[in-house]
Amino acid sequence: MAEPLDAAARRLIEPVICYPPDSLAPVDLDPFREARIEAELVDSVTVPARDAACFEVPAGHFFRITSIEGPQVGDLNLWNAANLAERFYSGKTRALHGTHLTTRDHMWSSFPQLRPMATVVHDTLEWYGIDTFGGSVHDVIGTRCDPYTHALLSGGGQYHHCCHSNLTRALADHQGISLAEAEPLVHDVLNVFMCTGFTRDTGQYFMKASPVRPGDYIEFFAQIDLLGGLSACPGGDCSSEHSSDVARCHPLLVEVFKPQDPVAGWTAPALNAYDGSHGA
Repeated sequence: MAEPLDAAARRLIEPVICYPPDSLAPVDLDPFREARIEAELVDSVTVPARDAACFEVPAGHFFRITSIEGPQVGDLNLWNAANLAERFYSGKTRALHGTHLTTRDHMWSSFPQLRPMATVVHDTLEWYGIDTFGGSVHDVIGTRCDPYTHALLSGGGQYHHCCHSNLTRALADHQGISLAEAEPLVHDVLNVFMCTGFTRDTGQYFMKASPVRPGDYIEFFAQIDLLGGLSACPGGDCSSEHSSDVARCHPLLVEVFKPQDPVAGWTAPALNAYDGSHGA
């Protein structure tokens, strides 16, 4: 269809930010860093390559995800440990903070709670920024590799170690529930260490080799009692594919730290202030 006469003018209209975060309380990292200095390691979980594991983090504790053997991407789910219906909301987190997370950004929970679940307090890959392809690290734009999309695009192929299936098995095992009960609770993820963006010409979601190296980590502060699930993606560093028995994969390490004293000035976030009436 032919372009209208004012097509160029329409394209030149300047964008506006949908959800200006100016009214959100700024995150002062100093109290978190001070509390972290003497924090004690109280738990650790090694997530096997091409598999997933669950872990628990009490409110007021820190948890760290570390690359330990080689470049590896992880898919992270978070739930309220006391109410699995409250879970990480990647879409609203993306709307509030952008396509990729780093220090001072929150992982927000689903409706009707919509409150910070965890806050990024340290990120050794913060230096990466946005590259010339538009790629960046720790994305909240992708979902998680899953067996349904794999079957769709491969003509019916069956692959059981996609991150969706990994997280489903891990949650079912941890909670002592069936796969059928666990699967609806698995949700869109924070793609830890994954380097992604959108192509400029077609707007397609792309991935590229992660810049993560052994020793790199991202660390969070738990704002509420958390149950976490982490899958070590079968794509390894996601440089070529993400549902694969061929890609070189590595484990990831999750560590939980308890501060000696509470973070100065910190209080657990309240539930969202909306009254829930929906105009009825």
